[in-house]
Order: sequence, then C-alpha cells, then structure tokens
Amino acid sequence: MYYLQNRWKYNGKCIVYYGIRAGKNLNKNVIKLTAKQKKIICTLPRELSGKETSELNNVITSGAVLPCVPKKTPLSLAEAQFCTRCCANDFIIPGLEFTEDGLCAMCASEHITKDFKSVVPIVDKIPCSKKSRFDIAVFYTGGKDSTYLLYYLAKVLKLRVLALTWVIPYASESALKSIENARKKFENVEFLTRSVSNEDLRKIYAKLYDLNENTCACPSLAYVLFYPTLVAEKVPYFIAGNEPAQMTGLFYNNMAPKIAYKFPDSKFLNFAVNLGRILTFHPPLRRGQFHTLTTVKQLAFGTKKIIKLFGYKNELVENVTTAIHEVPEMLKPLKRSVRKSSWTGNIPAFVQVDFDAISGGKYDWINIKKLIIDECGWVPPEDTGKGLHTSCKIEKCKEFSQFSRFYNMRSTMIPFSAIEISLASRDKNITREQAIYEIENTLGFSLKEVPECEIMKGFLKK
Repeated sequence: MYYLQNRWKYNGKCIVYYGIRAGKNLNKNVIKLTAKQKKIICTLPRELSGKETSELNNVITSGAVLPCVPKKTPLSLAEAQFCTRCCANDFIIPGLEFTEDGLCAMCASEHITKDFKSVVPIVDKIPCSKKSRFDIAVFYTGGKDSTYLLYYLAKVLKLRVLALTWVIPYASESALKSIENARKKFENVEFLTRSVSNEDLRKIYAKLYDLNENTCACPSLAYVLFYPTLVAEKVPYFIAGNEPAQMTGLFYNNMAPKIAYKFPDSKFLNFAVNLGRILTFHPPLRRGQFHTLTTVKQLAFGTKKIIKLFGYKNELVENVTTAIHEVPEMLKPLKRSVRKSSWTGNIPAFVQVDFDAISGGKYDWINIKKLIIDECGWVPPEDTGKGLHTSCKIEKCKEFSQFSRFYNMRSTMIPFSAIEISLASRDKNITREQAIYEIENTLGFSLKEVPECEIMKGFLKK
C-alpha cells in the first residue's frame, strides 16, 4: 500500500511539501508531475503495480510517496522531536526534517547559510551627507532590535538620524514608553511620527485579515507613509531593525534564494540592472537603491516580474500590498515619489548593518537588552524573558495565525517566529534553554486561538 507522505499535498498541478527538508532536498519543496503521475497520486493510498511504481520513480525516490503509513504531525510540544543543538522542533515547524544525528535541517545546513548576512547591502560606514539634514533614517518601533540600531547609529556613530515611527492600535505599552524615553535620550535624533486614520486602517486590516488571518502590516505600512518624506528630504540611506535570524530566515522560508544574498555585491548583476536603466534613460543605481525601488514599487504598483525574477516572492508582502490597495488614495503620494525618484536618481538606499559585527562578534540578546535599558531607557516587556518581537501586542496573534495556516497546510509560509527563534538559538544569539522558554511562554504556537486575538478582532469590529 503506497501513501502520499505526511506534509505533502497535491494541489492539482504538483505536490508541495509543507516543512523544511534536510540534506540534498533542502528547499526542494515542489515536485512537478506528469499527467500520468497526477492520475496515480489522486488515487492514493492503494497498491501500485510495477509499471505505476516505475512511473512514480522520482516521486518515490524523493520520499513523497512511500509504502508506509505517514507519520503524524505532533499535536503539542510534548510530542515533538527537538533538534539536539537548537530549539527547533517539528511542532512549531511541522514537517521539519532531521538528520540521523538528530540535527534539524537548519543546523545541518549551517555551512550553507553562514555568510547569508542580508538581502540588502551591508554597510560598515555611513558618510556625513552634504545634501540632507540627515545622514540616515531608521524605522523605529521601540522594540529591542530597532532600539539597539538607533543607539548604534546615534550614539556610537554619532550620525544625524531621522527616526520614523508610525502609530498603530496594537503598539505595546513597553514600546510606547521606550519611544518616549528615546526622545529624551537622543539629542541628535529627529523623531517623525505618522498615522493612518482608523477608518482607512480598518479597510486595510479587514482585507489583510481575510488573506492572512491577522492584521500585521508592519513595516510595509511604514514605506507607504515615509517614502515621500525620505525623497523630499534627500535622505541618502534608510535602515530597518532586522537582526541576523530574520535575514537568514527568509532563505529557509523559500522567500529569498541564494542569489538574493549575493546580489548586493555582485558586479555582474548590478551592471545588468544599470544597463537596463541607462538604455531606458534612467540614471544608474548605487548600492541599495535597487532594493529600495523593488520594495516601494511593489507596494505602490503591485508585484512586478523583476521581483519574481530575483526570487523576491513573499506571500506576506504580496498580501499586505493587496490590502493597502484597498485605500488607493493613500498610495498617490507614494506613486508620485517613486516615479520622481526613479527618474532623478534621488533614491534613499536600503541598507543594513551586521548586528553581530557591531555588537562585538555576536548579537547576544541578553547583553543587548541590558545595554539599551542603560543607554536608551528601553522598557522591556512585562515578561522580561521575551526577546523576540517586543513592540506589538498582537505578535502572538500573528504567530498563531501563521502557525495555524501552516500547520493545517493552508499556506506554504512557515511561521516567521518559529524559524527566527530556532536560528537565534542555533547561532548563539540566545541559549537553547532561553529559546525554549520563549516558545513555551511568550510565543503564539498553539492549536487553540490565543486570547490576544481579541485585541485584533476588537479593533476590526469598532
């Protein structure tokens, strides 16, 4: 008796694996089927003839179809298999594969991703701008990562920083207090706050809830609100507070292929992009400007072929883009600024700093939290053991919805936090024990709806 194995699903065209495969099959989650293979797959489970097993040879070899009853997905952490090195397990990441030694697919492939620092250019130095009042802008949420970034740019590098904050109904009390304290601490930082009317927010959030089952639109909403200002002020660089695990996580979520991590420093790829711009009478782009344009153009005009060409397919961003287009009037300033900046070349470069390098070799969450409490007046969340995503009250809702959709194979997007907490423990940004504490106590990996979802639903119903 042959079965389609657990975490594989037939979608009418091919079979898709919902999980992270190990070894040579890493990120090979889709198997295209011939017409004959489709007919056989549709009839499983059943006995197969020799001719049929021969027809399904590549599918059987891959492990997608086997003569054994499929292994069940764990129903709780207690039933899960944990990686012997990090906190990754096959409950928070259903379909996570392990090696014979008990290493998860992410730990086993560390040699592949060890140099995957960022999908946007890493910068070591930020020069003083002669054309703007600001040297750099930062998306500032009051969370751990963006607060440390603000500290590094303003206090260590002593840059003229424009801190961009946006008002959402879900900001945590600790984040709001942290932002207020930062305003008092950083005299060389100008804080700019923008908001969207609740009426428009509800239109966006309602659509996003239909698509994602949550209403998390950050930081995409910030690009819409602030890009025109960045262009008008001629700010040369802007940066988001993405720590190492978030960047590497895009690869394991099949949202950024290897080439995405090499593109920022590839002379050939950048030459190809700039050749196309020159031929269309546009000024060539400097490092980071291509990444800015692809980001804001997608939000303003929808997903373009060039984004898919370089592997920047992101279900989350595509859904947020669709939701934001529910309020087309809000996009008019963004569209004008995108068109103008593309023609003039006055495009703020999207860059990143190496969090490990700037924090002494390893971005240690515990030490970082101590530092920003002392230096920035940062206010930790109520549960001081929490280190992942500290600025929003609906983080658990986002985690629950992403987990629920992936667990039940309604979405191929692996919960971001599940990958990030695992990678953080793999890369020693946090200990395995601390990471497991977060999984058990502060994150939203549950088969039952978490109470915090009422905060999100309550705003939608008003």
